[in-house]
Amino acid sequence: MTAPSTAPAPPSRGGRWIQQWDPEDETFWKETGEKVAKRNLLFSVLSEHIGFSIWTMWSVLVLFMGPEYGLTPADKFLLTSMVTLVGAVVRVPYTFAVAIFGGRNWTIISAGLLLVPTVAAFAVIKPGTSFNTFLLVGLLAGIGGGNFASSMTNINAFFPLRKKGWALGLNAGGGNIGVPVIQLVALAIIGASGGPRVLLGIYIPFILVAAVLAALFMDNIENVKNDTGAAKDAVKDGHTWIMSFLYIGTFGSFIGYSFAFGQVLQNQFGRTPLEAAYVTFIGPLLGSLIRPVGGALADKYGGAKITLYNYVGMAVATAVLIVASMQKSLGLFTVAFVVLFVLSGLGNGSTFKMIPGIFQTKALAKGLEGEAAAAYGRRLSGASMGLIGAVGALGGVGINLAFRQSFLSYGSGTGAFVAFLAFYAACFLVTWAVYLRRSAAKGQATTASEAKPQLSYAEV
Repeated sequence: MTAPSTAPAPPSRGGRWIQQWDPEDETFWKETGEKVAKRNLLFSVLSEHIGFSIWTMWSVLVLFMGPEYGLTPADKFLLTSMVTLVGAVVRVPYTFAVAIFGGRNWTIISAGLLLVPTVAAFAVIKPGTSFNTFLLVGLLAGIGGGNFASSMTNINAFFPLRKKGWALGLNAGGGNIGVPVIQLVALAIIGASGGPRVLLGIYIPFILVAAVLAALFMDNIENVKNDTGAAKDAVKDGHTWIMSFLYIGTFGSFIGYSFAFGQVLQNQFGRTPLEAAYVTFIGPLLGSLIRPVGGALADKYGGAKITLYNYVGMAVATAVLIVASMQKSLGLFTVAFVVLFVLSGLGNGSTFKMIPGIFQTKALAKGLEGEAAAAYGRRLSGASMGLIGAVGALGGVGINLAFRQSFLSYGSGTGAFVAFLAFYAACFLVTWAVYLRRSAAKGQATTASEAKPQLSYAEV
């Protein structure tokens, strides 16, 4: 089989455009597609990585903000909640941006935009600045959260279904590592008695490098552009919202805990900024590194099964956190929190692998075959990923607000953890009821009409 041409579109379109892209064609994939896809994946990860760092930089900056800044713990939780909220909301337009501008073009733009919140924070981060000013500048940092949505939508189009769990897990995991990296850099700066402006100054040149490398080495895919109608179809599909709910439990936990972990250690266990910084990076780091593993396990065993068992683990870890919180056991609390981070990362990988599998199953159920089925799956899964990512990130808002209220009401995070435990139980039930119970029902079917592909999502 001859590989399709990947010649760029006429120069008048601008940029680097691939007109024909068929990763499901094994000949094309081996001869042309894999190399191009992996190159785009590499530079997508870089830009998304820095985006995550900028989005979560206020989880670090609040550690620098001692009594001289005049902020209460409730103020800091509110600040990080609002940063998380903006990061969630902007994921929706960032998803559409890939279809409007092209994946490469939008990566350049979105990377460059990260300069705005970084330079603004550099200008205002000092004692005497009002809380409202910090809140306004913090809101700007939320745009870093959008890079995830556009990156995942873009990379989803580059890889075949059989590789999506690994590719999306690696893409997201590499991005997620931006959280512990900025925390590690902050640890080094705090340890050297440096200030927050040193941290911000380090990131400005890296943002410029990411934008330039995206311009030099990434590509746009022609058939992804001008398909904004896919978002409307994704919104109408119930699976988009079911998966959004499940992603609240995994990614919402990851990003929410990333913002809150250091503050909980300071407020509940009396840790100093340096003491908190010594451990806050461990959970996000391990949670990021294991995300591709979650995707790979989902490729092998089915995303629904891995997600189901993962929620069991998250519930158990949360129960241990409740006990540790009530007994004021810092060691047990820290270990359980890190385990919860790891499980949230594993679940991030498995839930996102489910998305293309679900829409591929629906395509086959509609009678589509071959490239037609693959194109349908890519179209809807790519559009839904941004929406799912946006709703999932709202979980991070809920976590920080829950901690804020718990500390205001009880002086500890115990009340928040009880609420999280109940939510993980709900996620377990939804996963089983929607994606695994139907598979069991299919096994009991006796007629051919009852055995349609859409009845089984257990392998997605």
